[in-house]
Amino acid sequence: MSSDSGNGVTRTMTTKPSKKFFEPLAIGAPLPNREVPVALERMVHFFPPHLEKIRAKLPEMIPQVDVLLGNLEDAIPADAKEAARKGFIAAAKANDFGSTGLWTRVNCLNSPWFLDDMTEIVGEVGDKLDVVMLPKVEGPWDIHYLDQLLAQLEARHGIKKPIQIHAILETALGVANVEAIAAASPRMHGMSLGPADLAASRGMKTTRVGGGHPSYGVLEDSRADGGARTLFQQDLWHYTVAKMVDACQAHGLKAFYGPFGDFSDDAACEAQFRNAFLLGCVGAWSLHPKQIDIAKKVFSPDVAEVLFAKRILDAMPDGTGAVMIDGKMQDDATWKQAKVIVDLARRVAARDAALAEAYGL
Repeated sequence: MSSDSGNGVTRTMTTKPSKKFFEPLAIGAPLPNREVPVALERMVHFFPPHLEKIRAKLPEMIPQVDVLLGNLEDAIPADAKEAARKGFIAAAKANDFGSTGLWTRVNCLNSPWFLDDMTEIVGEVGDKLDVVMLPKVEGPWDIHYLDQLLAQLEARHGIKKPIQIHAILETALGVANVEAIAAASPRMHGMSLGPADLAASRGMKTTRVGGGHPSYGVLEDSRADGGARTLFQQDLWHYTVAKMVDACQAHGLKAFYGPFGDFSDDAACEAQFRNAFLLGCVGAWSLHPKQIDIAKKVFSPDVAEVLFAKRILDAMPDGTGAVMIDGKMQDDATWKQAKVIVDLARRVAARDAALAEAYGL
């Protein structure tokens, strides 16, 4: 507990007692999850629900992706917001999603559309909805509001499974409060980097949506022969992604890279996704159909890595001691690393027969 008496006003800030954390916030709402449900979420594929021709393609799209997200926020024109909401509800009712997750990105809390997004979607298809993605989250107060609202709506409509919350980090204040956001509610599923809005919030000098910038780099030292010096491009988002991953992992959540906006540069998209994967992200957004396969490739562990990780687990069944494999020492730390890779491979294998065979799973 702490107090702030600045400007002559005393404010007392408290945290919810641990025994209250997992209690439903409305009478009749389902019990909150104790852990984030296990699911393969290599790509979160966005679709614009107001376009009927796109909705007509969903039955063939559902088996191809891990998560399908109906986008109601950015990229949806103001005069199409209601049509997008109604289109998402229609799509949710018309399709069987099987093991594919169904998410929606609602409009931000201070918009004129948010409340209708929540009341209409939960009321109509709340029993099918897995995750609500909330944009421009700035602190735990935003999560607390949505948490309470979801509980009230679940209770009103008899929803049996708690709907999860996924926060987008796209303001400087949100990044500063990332730990508190991660700890705000048992509904928290994870977080995504929102590079475009975050760049504007920080005053960054780039108009790119994700990815690097050719001017952001480290220049090599002057050369004795006076030759041209090489600028080694750096990753604009490394600090933020690492900070987000730490906050998510500390609280048992999932971290995601957000959008990569240059659809003409598949190699750069793959490189950015791979950086995020190596840092600990479990998936990324796919805004164009061709990014589905890029995300699937990047966020599925490499076959050789899986086979080697399996050898470590086989050689150290209880995870203790040390062994030598191919001249390299393996101990409890590398056993843990190997387990992360093999556990992910098992989830991938459950959806991908070809990789299941390659992994030997």
